Amino acid sequence: MQKFDAIRPFYDSEVNEALHHVIHHPMMKALMNFTFPDVEDEVWKEQLKKTHSIRDFQCNFIYHSVQKVLEKSSEGLTTSGFENLEKSTSYLFISNHRDILLDTTLLNTALFENGLGMTASAIGDNLVKKAFLSTLAKLNRNFLVLRGQTPREMLQSSKLLSEYIGNLLLHENRSVWIAQREGRTKDGNDVTNPGVLKMVGMGSDEKNLMDYFKKIKIVPVSISYEYDPTDALKMPQLMAEANNEIYIKEKNEDFMTILSGTMGQKKRIHIHVDKVLDTEIDKIAVENDNGNKQIQALAKVIDDTVLSNYKLWPTNFIAYDIVNKSNTYSCLYTESEKLLFERRLEMRIDHDNPVALEGFLAMYANPVVNKLKYHDVV
Repeated sequence: MQKFDAIRPFYDSEVNEALHHVIHHPMMKALMNFTFPDVEDEVWKEQLKKTHSIRDFQCNFIYHSVQKVLEKSSEGLTTSGFENLEKSTSYLFISNHRDILLDTTLLNTALFENGLGMTASAIGDNLVKKAFLSTLAKLNRNFLVLRGQTPREMLQSSKLLSEYIGNLLLHENRSVWIAQREGRTKDGNDVTNPGVLKMVGMGSDEKNLMDYFKKIKIVPVSISYEYDPTDALKMPQLMAEANNEIYIKEKNEDFMTILSGTMGQKKRIHIHVDKVLDTEIDKIAVENDNGNKQIQALAKVIDDTVLSNYKLWPTNFIAYDIVNKSNTYSCLYTESEKLLFERRLEMRIDHDNPVALEGFLAMYANPVVNKLKYHDVV
């Protein structure tokens, strides 16, 4: 399977050698000292030297790193829907995307705690330019989505990516996580890009595309953070888009966003996994007579599922009431919660900049607006 070498994570046979290469890297020391603050360096180094599989690395090291992150920067992770998943079954998890690193890492944590197989996860190659980050990604079973390509190169890499995803799901029995769109949601509106589904469908080995989507077992995922630790960092791009300007990232911006997302305060976090889309796909096949319409309809079903199962927090209701100058949901938050949110708004956003203020509030208020399309949120 050498054709996947440019995008795949490590094979287990490559893990030990890769760990030996990075064991003395200062970022590995920082990660391990954060995770195991009371353990001497030589102890974790000896354990890493004895590690020979991705699963062992994830369970013995990364899982504990995530627990430390949750302990220091959140009030805990809650989950729902995992009882609907079966052990030894692979799924294509299509998720809304709020944080570069945590969305998929927390899903894997929940899968592990529920005795389910962890995923292989898509990550943009722009995020792992540094050698250490590339190695760490491969050690966590991340596969690369190639960015910044010409249309012709993009077509070729999409074919390779779709084939690799199909191979993982159908031949290796490995679940896969992909975001519903390229890049994180920055305005609170979680929307599936049909192009993502078209890419996945390029790996179809079925005559009918909907039969393939049934076979790979699509599971929509909703993840929500009470506080987005990167909310203020998302403002420059939102402001550029509001002014019809092309946004150019600062050097190391992605890396700083990863750090902020990991260590910034999130308060409560919730992940909901829904049931496999099955009868919904049958209905799409019957009601739509061509592939494009079917893809659009499938994107809408995923959106409906993600949005209707999105866990709303006091921050969402507070922002909604501020935007609408109302007390509609005042019964769902306390005065102290509102003061805390307003203090955050004051500290992070220039109130003389109406675009930034509006964008910040919309980021938290839009999930309420979206959920109201399906049912009352009270």
